[in-house]
Amino acid sequence: MIDPENPSYILIPGAGGMAWYWHRVVALLEQAQREAIAVDLPGDDESAGLDDYAEIVVREIGQRTNVTLVAQSLGAFTAAVACERISVGKLIFVNAMVPVPGETAGDWWGNTGATRARIVAAERGGYGTEFDLQTYFLHDLPEGVLRSGPAHQRDEAEIVFRQPCNFRRWPQIPMRVIASADDRFFPLEFQRRIARSRLKTDVHVIRGGHLVALSNPEGLVEQFVGYEHECD
Repeated sequence: MIDPENPSYILIPGAGGMAWYWHRVVALLEQAQREAIAVDLPGDDESAGLDDYAEIVVREIGQRTNVTLVAQSLGAFTAAVACERISVGKLIFVNAMVPVPGETAGDWWGNTGATRARIVAAERGGYGTEFDLQTYFLHDLPEGVLRSGPAHQRDEAEIVFRQPCNFRRWPQIPMRVIASADDRFFPLEFQRRIARSRLKTDVHVIRGGHLVALSNPEGLVEQFVGYEHECD
């Protein structure tokens, strides 16, 4: 049973926009008596951009007042626009592409040095520097998750990478950044640098790779619930 005294978690996925990404986290949050809503975004629709994504998030929040908004990877761009339109109580980033006002997701890579950081980490770690799904996204996922996943993953439409992220500033609310210790796509030290430079905060490190909601949902939920008891 959901306890209405607990916050509601609105979970924004990354590229592709599939709500399925959060299914293991949703189950654990519900077991912990939290409402959890995984947002499904039309990631492969070339006519749907960041404004559309943000409106979907706003509709999912509805009249809720005790909301924690969680953004995975590219989902941080959607979160930024959504927070211009509706108030939330807390914002949590997970292995996130944290934007600055007016930045496009396409420019983010060069502005932050993300690709170079990924290659340097690969050279140090002894795995391939050329991106492929197995090496960078699937390397730590349980076999059962891989077998149960959707037969076809959504691609992310190019429109979202071309559109400026139209927000004025991050809201003056508690913001937390979770980084996975074994994220090969956005290496830990890179994420630390981005969190410090763009959000003036540090990261909380948990076990897992880039798709940590699938590989270590228990660690994520433990961190989420822990944040509820912090004094800001």
